[in-house]
Amino acid sequence: MLVPLTVADFLDRAEAVAADRTAVVDEPLQPATPVPTTTYGQLLRRVRAWQAGLDALGVGVGERVAVVSHNSARLLELLYAVPASGRVCVPVNFRLRPEEISYIIDHCDASVVLVDPELETPAAALGAAGGPKRFVLGEQTDTEVMRFDTEPRPWSCPDENATATLNYTSGTSARPKGVALTHRNIWLNAMTFGVHGRIWEGDVYLHTLPAFHCNGWGVPFLLAGLGAKQVMLRRIDGTEILRRVAEHGVTLAFGAPAVWDAVLAAARRWEGPIPGSGRVRVVCAGAPVRDDLVARVENELGWEFHQVYGLTETTLLTFNRRLPEGPAVPAPDTVGGLTRAGGPALGVRLRVSSRGEVLARSNMMLDRYWRDEEASAKALSSGWFHTGDVGSLDDEGHLVLFDRMKDVIVTGGESVSSVEVEDCLLGHPAVAEAAVIGVPDDRWGETVKAVVVTAEGARVSEADLIAHCKRRLAGYKAPTSVDFRATLPRTSNGKVQKYRLREPYWVNQDRRIN
Repeated sequence: MLVPLTVADFLDRAEAVAADRTAVVDEPLQPATPVPTTTYGQLLRRVRAWQAGLDALGVGVGERVAVVSHNSARLLELLYAVPASGRVCVPVNFRLRPEEISYIIDHCDASVVLVDPELETPAAALGAAGGPKRFVLGEQTDTEVMRFDTEPRPWSCPDENATATLNYTSGTSARPKGVALTHRNIWLNAMTFGVHGRIWEGDVYLHTLPAFHCNGWGVPFLLAGLGAKQVMLRRIDGTEILRRVAEHGVTLAFGAPAVWDAVLAAARRWEGPIPGSGRVRVVCAGAPVRDDLVARVENELGWEFHQVYGLTETTLLTFNRRLPEGPAVPAPDTVGGLTRAGGPALGVRLRVSSRGEVLARSNMMLDRYWRDEEASAKALSSGWFHTGDVGSLDDEGHLVLFDRMKDVIVTGGESVSSVEVEDCLLGHPAVAEAAVIGVPDDRWGETVKAVVVTAEGARVSEADLIAHCKRRLAGYKAPTSVDFRATLPRTSNGKVQKYRLREPYWVNQDRRIN
């Protein structure tokens, strides 16, 4: 018997076995009226109301529904409702510029756009996107879109190979691409994540990760299928995270290193025991992980640290957690293994090319790039997805990442890993954030430049930081110049947008290599 694997499977199980369990606690501080805390039975009633509303709007199977929103219960409901009815959900990064949002909506040919109230003021938040029907999430969608008085039309021919979501790449390059993930991709990713993360019915999940980013890495679907409680968080705030961990009994949260840095900073001001100590598991990805971050999360917060690695195109590739035979409370000098990307997830195959690029294949890979046949053929023709990351597989079969291919700096014929130099800079007490890029140099071709955000109240000079690096690294790896900034440009999931840092230095160059 072959039964299609679809997003609806998770919702059907939630209704069958968890109808009376708490489903979603909405963000209380938002411009729209929050959705009252729901059980899974009530959540599924709202999901069907969304689906019936899309029926009434004439949105057919396979058509795209774009949602531009912060984390909220309504965004989560649409992430369930749209693909489960055979339509395609397009969760859009609300932090993008208006012209970028307009490009995505136009590129995916959305039939309907649903937008957070905060983004509707000014109305130009969606730029020139005037074609699709547009509604503001909250009172307008509650009254003009959702239909509680009728049952939705069933998806007559469920297809596990149909596109379920379009997730546009996060913007480390100038033009985002639409990653088409099928129901099968999403189903297998959710279940694989659950196995490695040991996710179960008793978990309480805090949405510290934007749900628009690769569907919250795919776990919200599994959480529904298990009937696990989900708590929405609209904005990252370290103190607020600690408060909600205490209030809701949170056991699980995902996020980039910057999220956990914010929590650690808040913990220093927190009065009383740290909430969730010995109970919370954090899953980290999206940027290089430092030894000191792992040590502080586990020793200062008492939270268990996991690291994963993947791309929007690949979903989950690796998982790294402390093995059962490891120490219950690790010493600071035993965390090195957790800074690796980890071993391949179940069903994932990894290898490293002769150029050092990480290649991957699995049943969780993208189906194609939306309306980009050339990019799709290039990404999928060899049977291996080219990640663009430089790494190696160690003796234990774990993937160790060094850098992005494009972020390796070649100076005087020597290759320099920007991540290695960044780690060195972050070891200086006056440095809060650091990014290292290659800039053109007449003598060496490229030379190493550091862009640094100093710690609050700290004073340090360019010469101090260069000397710090020269004491710890080979001389050619040390920065030859340092720029000081108030902030670094980042994507929604914490990745530094190095192309924006590089652009001023390469703007008059014919190519981006010298």
